[in-house]
Amino acid sequence: MEFKKEAPLYSYEIRREAGEDVIYFNYLGAPFVPSLADYPQVMSRVIDALIEAPNVSRIVLVQQKNYNYDFEETSFLQEIAQLYVYLLRQEKILSYEKLASNKNEFFKQRYNDLFSFLLLLKEDPIAAYSEIRKILINAKILLDKLDEGSKSEQTNYINFLERISNLLKKTKLIQKALPYLEGYQKGDREIYHQLFKPDIIPNFTFTRLVFDLPDDAEIVDQYKISNSDYDESIVTILRKKNEAKLIYHLNPPENSLSEEHDMLLNLARGVLIEHQPKAEEFTDTERTRQVFFNISKDLLRDLAASKRINLSYSDINKLATILVRHTIGFGLIEVLLQDKKLQDIVLNAPIPLTNIFVRHQDYDECATNILPSQEDVDSWAAKFRMISGRPLDEANPILDTQLVLGDITARIAIIQRPLSPQGLAYAIRRHRENPWTLPLFVQNKMLNPLAAGLLSFLIDGSRTMLIAGTRSSGKTSLLGSLMQEIIPRYRVIVIEDTLELPVESLRKLKYDVLRMKVRSALLKTTTEVSADEGIRVSLRLGDSSLIIGEIRSIEAKALYEAMRVGALANVVAGTIHGASPYAVFDRVVNDLGVPVTSFKATDIIGVCNPIKTPDGLHSLKRFVRLSEVRKHWTKDPLQEKGFIDLMRYDVEKDELVPTEDLINGESEIIKNIAANVRGWAGNWDAVWDNIQLRAKIKKEIVDVAEKMKMPELLEADFNVLSNNAFHEISDKITKEIGLPVSERVFPEWQKWLTEKIKGKSF
Repeated sequence: MEFKKEAPLYSYEIRREAGEDVIYFNYLGAPFVPSLADYPQVMSRVIDALIEAPNVSRIVLVQQKNYNYDFEETSFLQEIAQLYVYLLRQEKILSYEKLASNKNEFFKQRYNDLFSFLLLLKEDPIAAYSEIRKILINAKILLDKLDEGSKSEQTNYINFLERISNLLKKTKLIQKALPYLEGYQKGDREIYHQLFKPDIIPNFTFTRLVFDLPDDAEIVDQYKISNSDYDESIVTILRKKNEAKLIYHLNPPENSLSEEHDMLLNLARGVLIEHQPKAEEFTDTERTRQVFFNISKDLLRDLAASKRINLSYSDINKLATILVRHTIGFGLIEVLLQDKKLQDIVLNAPIPLTNIFVRHQDYDECATNILPSQEDVDSWAAKFRMISGRPLDEANPILDTQLVLGDITARIAIIQRPLSPQGLAYAIRRHRENPWTLPLFVQNKMLNPLAAGLLSFLIDGSRTMLIAGTRSSGKTSLLGSLMQEIIPRYRVIVIEDTLELPVESLRKLKYDVLRMKVRSALLKTTTEVSADEGIRVSLRLGDSSLIIGEIRSIEAKALYEAMRVGALANVVAGTIHGASPYAVFDRVVNDLGVPVTSFKATDIIGVCNPIKTPDGLHSLKRFVRLSEVRKHWTKDPLQEKGFIDLMRYDVEKDELVPTEDLINGESEIIKNIAANVRGWAGNWDAVWDNIQLRAKIKKEIVDVAEKMKMPELLEADFNVLSNNAFHEISDKITKEIGLPVSERVFPEWQKWLTEKIKGKSF
């Protein structure tokens, strides 16, 4: 909030924001930091304003920082304001009729008592309650001293005082204060610190942050997140009694700045706002942010010099980082994205009235202490429109795009009116900085070593594969890990409408990979090529493995066309929503219109699903089924036993277990792979040995990484090196004895692993 320069000190302004009236008080230039708890005159001014504006639901005291009082705190004072008006206008508390009746000698004292009470009511309602109780006691004492002729009138006055006292006692503020009144002395405002705890918002941002930890909450965990040495935040995980959802409490660096630093940022923000980047500059967000970062540092140095404020090198970098975040950036959303433990960030409409929710890898869904403002929400939407080059308006109420902040990438989904009747809403999926790998999934128990070995074998066998699952089941991450199992000498074409697969990471690992961005199925019009056309184009780009980010719509027909006629010599894989192989069949054939005979081009369907813990409080991502699609059926694969499970999730063991069909070598897909490899055709033992060899290697990587405390062994860089070593060693052993048997390959690979760890040459 910014007041005009000519706005008088202590003046106020009411603004309509996100369906609520917010009252802003100007304390810029005041010789003290405004506080309802500390200063009677601040409380009195607020109550005076609330008398004139009874519909206000939030109070903000504006200085270098904005002190925001929420709906409950505002309602405390609204009720006091309404009581004040009622006592004056309805009860006519100072009228002669109420104070004297036929006893003129009592009027002056009673008038002075209640006049002082009314003044106190606005400045210090707790003191006013104490005062009215004192007046009432004195009135009762006086009653016993009066003659019979005066007692009746005094009794009426006492009843009047009791009515006032009871009205005040019933207010929410006094009810909240009652437990703290023992030993209370008039003028002591310490109780107000229990009742009025403002969210402190720096003047250079609009997002509200509940700073204080809840009194009735226990700390479950606490850790630091940072993007650099000068941009460190503290995360506290809290549990409140009788609440299933934990609290994710964020304390970012902008929340603990000095008044001088706040002032500098506010001044600098005013300058930078006039030089917002143009739409075309957002096509290279990293470069634009770096330019603004350098400009911010120079600007802050100049402002600090003019205000005679000393800034260290660290201060300048810290303030410049915050300034960029809250001008051309995405505010505290960027801070949340620094937390590697967060998977999803959700902003529900109406956003200014709803805390941000996050999904945490250790604590599932948590409510945060962050409430973005409408200004921030609208600003972010405009920036995402520029970044994506896609529309977001009433005719196009859906926007899918991505955000890249250095090594951090996130998928952004935005909806607005009329699809979201209460305005903008966001769903942000944070991607891991480095892509997931099969060893990482083994470590996290999403799948076991045997499943990892079998998936690796199927990828090498150039099969067609769909990874199915519900939302947030990990299917896209699993597909990304399978891409690393493709030998880098082979070309890979990736087709996505929203960029989520780890293409850039694969490029750095020397993969020959081409990414094609196609139109989202949700968009009506755009200059982008449709997904089905993108798939058909890929067939004209040479011999390649084909990876589809997600099969959503009519591109399914083109995908199966690719499977059948253009890409059978290479891996073809993609993700699709579905909780079982038959659910995938139903979606592909009945919803997306792929002919039944074409669906049989699918070789393998893997299913990821969250598994609930017995207490219902946690959700574990698991790979629950790996099935092959047989080719003999004609109409319904379920009735005609067209789906054969190779591995199935065992709830008791919490892992995939091989089925008899796999163990006994009854898999037609694996037999087809073996038929094209010399020494494997008709030799199930050799094939099974190779699958187990791959499983053994994945397990060994996990075991050594944990034993040696070298988590880098689980990452993509080492995983690709390991796969290359495995293939080279296998080729060498095959040339020597005809088959890459595990008893020869594994010791050689172990030797390679030991040398790599010693030399740390990865």
